[in-house]
Parts: sequence; C-alpha cells; structure tokens
Amino acid sequence: MPRRTRYLIALLALMMLSALFGYLWRDVEPEQPALPPHSYVKALRQAHDGQPGAARVLYQQLQRRDLPAIRRAALYAELPNYPSAQAFKLAQADLNHADAIVRRAAVAAISRLLPGPQRSVILGPLLEDSDQSVRFAAVTALLGVAPDSMGLYIRAMHNAIQAQEEVLLAQPQDVDAQVQLARLYLHEDEYAKAGAAIERALAGDDSNLDAVALKVTLLERQGAQDASRQVLADALAANPDSAFLQHELGRWLIRHDQQEYALLALSRAVELEPDNAEYRLSLAKTLHDLEQLDAAQRQLEAILSRTPANRQARVLLIEYWKESGQLQNVQVLLAELERQNPDDPYLQKDL
Repeated sequence: MPRRTRYLIALLALMMLSALFGYLWRDVEPEQPALPPHSYVKALRQAHDGQPGAARVLYQQLQRRDLPAIRRAALYAELPNYPSAQAFKLAQADLNHADAIVRRAAVAAISRLLPGPQRSVILGPLLEDSDQSVRFAAVTALLGVAPDSMGLYIRAMHNAIQAQEEVLLAQPQDVDAQVQLARLYLHEDEYAKAGAAIERALAGDDSNLDAVALKVTLLERQGAQDASRQVLADALAANPDSAFLQHELGRWLIRHDQQEYALLALSRAVELEPDNAEYRLSLAKTLHDLEQLDAAQRQLEAILSRTPANRQARVLLIEYWKESGQLQNVQVLLAELERQNPDDPYLQKDL
C-alpha cells in the first residue's frame, strides 16, 4: 500500500476517533422525567375533586412542555382553587404562550386569583394582544375594575372596548353578541345604547335570561326601581322554576335592603339547583348577615360535600366557625386545606 494512502487512512481514523470522543463527552441537557400517560387525567381529576396533593400535581402538569394547548387550557379552570406564588407565576408565564387558547385560559385564571388593582397591572398588556379573542378576554376580565385602578392601561381598555363594540354591532341577529354588547355599554354608562342592545337580544330570544337580568340592572342604574322589579316579576311568572331568576330576585332584594325576603328567593334557587355553589354561597352569606350562623354553616358544608375543592366556601366556613368558637372544626378544615395546597396564602394567617 503506498505510503500516502496509509497516511490518509491514519488521518481519517484519527478524525473519526476525535469525533467519537467529542460525542461521548459533549454537554447534554438533562431531559425532563417522563410522566406516565395517565398522569394528566389523574392530576386533573385530583384537582377537580380537591384530593390531597391536588395543588402539587396541578403545578406539575402546568410545568410540562409537551401538553397540547387544549389540555393545558383545561388545567386553568382548576387553578383558582389552589392559589400560591407558584400558581400565579405559572399563569403569568402562560400569558405569553404561543397558543391563544392558553393565553385566554390564563387570563381567566388570573382574573380569579387577583383583586382588581393587581389584575389590571398583569392583564393590561393583553388589551393589545395580537389575537382579537385574547384582547376581548382581557376586556371581560377587567370590566369590574374601577377606572382609577386601571392606571396606564385605561386608554388601552377604552380602545379595546370600542373595538369589541364594533365587532358585536356587526352581529345584530346574534343574541349572545348583543348581550355582551349591552354589558360593554353598561360599563361605559351608555344607557341608551345598552337598552337598544338588550331589546335586540330579547327580540331574537325573549326567554334569554341574561338579557332579562341586564335589563333589570339597566333600569336600576336609571333609578327605575319599580320597573326593574316588575321585569323580574314578569320573567318569573313566565319561568317560575328558573333557579337563575330566583337568584336574581334574591340579589335584587338584597340590594334594596330586604334580606329577609331575599332568603325566600335564594332558598328557592338552591332548591331548584342544589348543586349550584354560587347560589348556595349567596344563601349562606345572607343567612350570616341575618345572624343565622348555624344555617349559613350548613349551606357551606353542603357545598364542600359536593365540591371539596371549592376554596371560597372552605375559607368562608373557617371564618364562620371561628366566629362561633368551633375551633376543632376550624382545625379540621385547615388541615384539609393544607393537604390540598400547603402553600395557600390563607394558611399563613394567624388563627
């Protein structure tokens, strides 16, 4: 074999050996530990049912990079029951997620995790998101925030509302669109426009209860208290077994300092929809305001028996039991809360 050929073969072998050593000794980023395929479904169920360790597994799922957007978004429906610094950090990070469905879900979660003034600072930038649906989701999340709390984002909020109004105005036959348009006009105190949107909604569906409730609110804002109650009475006459309308009547009576009568309507709403936690919470709070503490506690216990993950009901029941001096029951509920979410900020409070 010619000497030059031997040199070429030796050189090639040396290069291959160098490449092999380089591969073996390269810095490799450690892979995330693989989770079993069933872990997502199991974690979601654990969080939904308020089982021990729910917050931990929920956070673990939100830290994954391989979840489809629709599955990731579903996790945010459960997150508000498990608040913590980590929960907020995870949701805030997903405000920049590539998929709009995840950004919308994170917006909805943060709107329940944070009070208004803090919410505006975090969600304000989403009012100028590249996706229209995300911008509109941010508007919805910030509708209840006082203008003084919007800070630097008050102009962006106004612009986003105007843009959404234009989109909804172009859908006069869409009942849901007109209901949402009425909400926006009410937020802007444009009562004539709100009334027109409500009438368009009712013309399309005279049994639309959201439109009825908005009409009641509009009339109250305009000082027409008797007319607002008549709207509710007429709706209830046509829909006597509507839990929604019974609850709305109860709220109307509370706003007009008639708590005793409100109990009847709120109790009827709970009777018609016993699994509705919102209705039971309203009833429990009204019972508490009327100093019927035992009855209020029973309503909150009923919520937790059906949905142990309901943090609002759990915290409220703890407070009510403190008032009545039932400290043993307080300790039981706190222990359950700690098992669900050891980082819950409520646990940091002094008893």
